[in-house]
Amino acid sequence: MELDLSPKLAKKVYGGQGGTYCAWCPNELPMLREGNIGAAKLALEKNGLAMPCYSDSAKVAFVLQGSGVAGIVRPEKEEKVLAIKKGDAIALPFGVVTWWYNKLNTELVILFLGDTKTAHKPGSFTDFFLTGSNGIFTGFSTEFVSRAWDLEESVANALVGQQSGKGIIKLDAGFQMPEPKAEHRNGLALNCEEAPLDVDIKNGGKVVVLNTKNLPLVGEVGLGADLVMLNGSAMCSPGFSCDSALQVTYIVRGSGRAQVVGVDGKRVLETTVKAGNLFIVPRFFVVSKIADPDGLEWFSIITTPNPIFTHLAGRTSVWKALSPQVLQASFNVAPDVEQKFSSKRKAEEIFFPPPN
Repeated sequence: MELDLSPKLAKKVYGGQGGTYCAWCPNELPMLREGNIGAAKLALEKNGLAMPCYSDSAKVAFVLQGSGVAGIVRPEKEEKVLAIKKGDAIALPFGVVTWWYNKLNTELVILFLGDTKTAHKPGSFTDFFLTGSNGIFTGFSTEFVSRAWDLEESVANALVGQQSGKGIIKLDAGFQMPEPKAEHRNGLALNCEEAPLDVDIKNGGKVVVLNTKNLPLVGEVGLGADLVMLNGSAMCSPGFSCDSALQVTYIVRGSGRAQVVGVDGKRVLETTVKAGNLFIVPRFFVVSKIADPDGLEWFSIITTPNPIFTHLAGRTSVWKALSPQVLQASFNVAPDVEQKFSSKRKAEEIFFPPPN
């Protein structure tokens, strides 16, 4: 059975006045289940709080819009309270408890991509809330709550009975949340829009790669990531992940065209991608994109913390490493045709500016 690789939009799972939580469904995007990848998006309105929870999956969070505050508690560690903003990537290993808060007028939007191979449902995140109408307090009897936290029964009843919100709530305007500390960002978050560029090609595009060197926690998560900014009408070289990694791509901004070629040289996807789309490239399949005039920006996770790619065009292309005789024989062309093929793209690498 052929897999459906077409891009999809997220659908609302829950939410209210404080914001919404949306996710991509494996039934609509089968490659999520096939690749054991989960994808979701949190949008918080002003004074919206995503209540404390932990997940059955390790994730990378990426701030798509706005700014706010995140609370992160690693197992048997103190709470870290981080100021977060657009472009931030945060590695969230197993066992991490998180909360997210927006105190500004601009909506705070956070993307979550992660590995679901140990999750309850392949291709989906399952979150376990510490508080709220679906929190752990509501599942335990008053006796267990009283004894575990050494509380009087009346206090235990109040804790359980007054939790009416589910997942996301809206706080009163005057409610004082903890203030972030600058040092708490160290080792937990990296702003991809401010980090040193790994690739910067004039009129072509830019790349920041998230790996164990600039954010060591991704080693615990088991995922790498990158933020790619492709200039208007520029092209991203056809390439593939040569270490058996899946590419899960979220279109952050702009639009463009994408083609994916798979087994036996068959084109398995030709589509237009736009902001909000999520699509997945299977292992070893070759993908290329051409941006529309307004440019194209995407954030991807790769299912290895230090991904390796092979590009099929450009200065560092595998074609440049092959001997002319092999190319001539393999393509079954005359030497002058092979020479024209080999002489092109001597300067550009990975990204190709638009034709003059």
